[in-house]
Amino acid sequence: MSGHRTYINLGLGACLSASLSAFAADAPTVHVYNWFDYIGPTTLKDFQRDTGINPVYDTFDSGEVLEAKLMTGHSGYDVVVASNFILPALIKAGALQKLDRSQLTNLQHIDPVLLEKLRANDPDNQYAVPYLWGTDGIGYNVDKVRAALGDQAPVNSWDLLFKEENLAKLSQCGVGVLDAPAEIIPIALHYLGLPPNSSNPADYKKAEALLLKLRPYITYFNSSKIQTDLANGDICVALTWSGTVFGAMQAANEAAKGVKIEYSIPVEGAPLWSDNLVMVKDGSNPQQGLAFINYLLRPEVIAPATNLALTANANKEATALLSDEVHKFSNIYPSAEVIAKAFTLQPQPHEIERVRTRSWSNIKNGQ
Repeated sequence: MSGHRTYINLGLGACLSASLSAFAADAPTVHVYNWFDYIGPTTLKDFQRDTGINPVYDTFDSGEVLEAKLMTGHSGYDVVVASNFILPALIKAGALQKLDRSQLTNLQHIDPVLLEKLRANDPDNQYAVPYLWGTDGIGYNVDKVRAALGDQAPVNSWDLLFKEENLAKLSQCGVGVLDAPAEIIPIALHYLGLPPNSSNPADYKKAEALLLKLRPYITYFNSSKIQTDLANGDICVALTWSGTVFGAMQAANEAAKGVKIEYSIPVEGAPLWSDNLVMVKDGSNPQQGLAFINYLLRPEVIAPATNLALTANANKEATALLSDEVHKFSNIYPSAEVIAKAFTLQPQPHEIERVRTRSWSNIKNGQ
């Protein structure tokens, strides 16, 4: 979800933006803000060639940065990619423009199941179109987890991480957890049989107690180190985003040092997140923004984004165009049963957010 990419090539957006801007200074423009390495390698050039619109493209690496810019207003952007989790706050603040669906002819390609999941954050699918999506789950080093817990290690269950006796053994080979209270605490609530989007402060004390019990065995809370550390074998298990684990799998395969990484979505259910195309309310180029969104909804345009980011897209017709590597990583596209059990995270009232922030501080500090 917010901030769930750990990819390199931070300068890609700036380089493309500069070169494209110089190429078509007088053309109509669209200003776009997206995660880095989250679009097909030739998509911006192709869009300009096919439409005559000049995309001015910037990238970010933190959902908090995006949210702050949009909440402040006058961001200068027309189209941004926003996680489902922050949509309610953006909608409530009047930061987003309703989509003119009559101009989005390629909406027909979007999976209705994912549109339905998105309704939890965008009730009538009025503001957002799902672009890329994934899950929170468990990335693990197959051999090291087997060595620590034996052949019957519960790798497909949250028990792997939330049962103290398991985590104590895994701590010997390294445990990484996202520094993301808005995701980790709801997962703990769900594990305890409580509503992941609970607004009851007492529930958060129970989740805090569970995580404090586990805290001595967690090597670190960090959202950016996990991919590299998993790939190198420096940690053996992580609670993290799907795209991070697939990136680690790819890196480990390329390094060919015998590090075997897998990703599991626990059978009890896990968060499903989506990064969505939205239009900024005060954007200067609404027509060009709609044209850009509609272009990204083409199957042949969105497939390369999935191939690069190793993250599923919401386009039904794009599946046949995906790389062999994407098809090989089975959990990039979970089964219908897994999706049905997945839950969508929602922002909480301010007083609950304060409770959660305080709990997270206690958990990280181990007190």
